[in-house]
Amino acid sequence: MTNKEGYSEKKRNLPEYRGTLTPAQAAQGINAANRNAASLAEDARILFESGKLASAISLAALSIEESGKASILRGIILEDDPVALKKEWKRFRDHRSKNGSWILPDLARKGATKLKHLSIVTKRDASHTEQLHSLKMVGLYTDCYADIHWSEPTEIFSEDYTSFVEDIVKRSELLSKRSFVSEKEMEIWVKCLKPVWRSEQMKFGLIQFSILMHQEGLSDTDPEDFAAFLG
Repeated sequence: MTNKEGYSEKKRNLPEYRGTLTPAQAAQGINAANRNAASLAEDARILFESGKLASAISLAALSIEESGKASILRGIILEDDPVALKKEWKRFRDHRSKNGSWILPDLARKGATKLKHLSIVTKRDASHTEQLHSLKMVGLYTDCYADIHWSEPTEIFSEDYTSFVEDIVKRSELLSKRSFVSEKEMEIWVKCLKPVWRSEQMKFGLIQFSILMHQEGLSDTDPEDFAAFLG
């Protein structure tokens, strides 16, 4: 059996996990996703500099999706209900549930300064999630459209799109710059957020999390500034 066949067989025998996570397991998953996001963003930059615009934009989109896994894992660790867990793991593996953050620079330019201004980022069926997903797909695959029009990635992303592609690559680089997440951080997260998860008191849980993180020396964010951001 070749290495490729052995890997395929091993993958078939490993069903997708849909259960609970410990703080250590969640931290491991977040760090893995963040490392991969940074690696994909680096590869996207290399491809862009080599003039491979179609491949660059697709890898940048994949990087953004990987960056989006962290927030979903922070939700999964707070869930106990099997139905809710299944739903969150489905979001974890769904492309459009993870790519919404690419519009954050646009929202910032429009004056977004509070958490409520960013609510659209997490809306899975919003137009911006479909847009990035479509860009990723046309950068990877050929397809056939009306009147037998064949699309080809290298023809779609010509030199005219250089600035546009570089913008997406820059966004992937920005979003992939994440700090290491420790088991201790996730323990604090569960302590502060689990009692108020999915309730109107979540805002206070987030503030308490910010305070404890600052006290433990795990964050440089001023709790008062964070509270102001929450509104």
